[in-house]
Amino acid sequence: MPDDSTPPILPPHIDETIRAIAQLHAEHHEKATPQQRAIDGLTSFLGRPWVICAMTVLVVGWIGFNLLSPLFGYPALDPPPFAWLEATVSVLALYMVVLILATQRHEEQLAKHRDLLTLELAILTEQKTAKVIELLEEVRRDNPLIRDRIDHEAETMAKPADPQSVLDAIKETHAKVDPAGGTTS
Repeated sequence: MPDDSTPPILPPHIDETIRAIAQLHAEHHEKATPQQRAIDGLTSFLGRPWVICAMTVLVVGWIGFNLLSPLFGYPALDPPPFAWLEATVSVLALYMVVLILATQRHEEQLAKHRDLLTLELAILTEQKTAKVIELLEEVRRDNPLIRDRIDHEAETMAKPADPQSVLDAIKETHAKVDPAGGTTS
């Protein structure tokens, strides 16, 4: 029976890919400014489920304290309609929005790098596939055991696509489908 505690051995190309992605994330984190790291940490802290529970307890406690204190002969610190609570919640909401936007902007930089990496790998894969098709066609033509014939589709696929031409065709097609330039969903 195999030992389930040992991690599976990955082929070298998969291991290299995993390490490259981990390196991309590590470099992104290393290049973050101390302010970005602090904002990311604070956003991560505020995004935990228990924080919403704690905030709910604080708000309910504040309202309860201010409603019940006059019954015990003490003045309410923030009588209804709870202007101090409203102002505090508004300021905190503003800060949370700014924190979320700053974190989102920082994460978009990483997503942009991943998108560029994905695009480059897709283009390289397409070029390699075209080369493999070209080599297979060459072997097919040179093999005396295989009847020689012209395969127009293979000839076309053996030529790597020009990324700029593909981009232009996509833009042109989208312009025909949606002349106003909006999204087509």
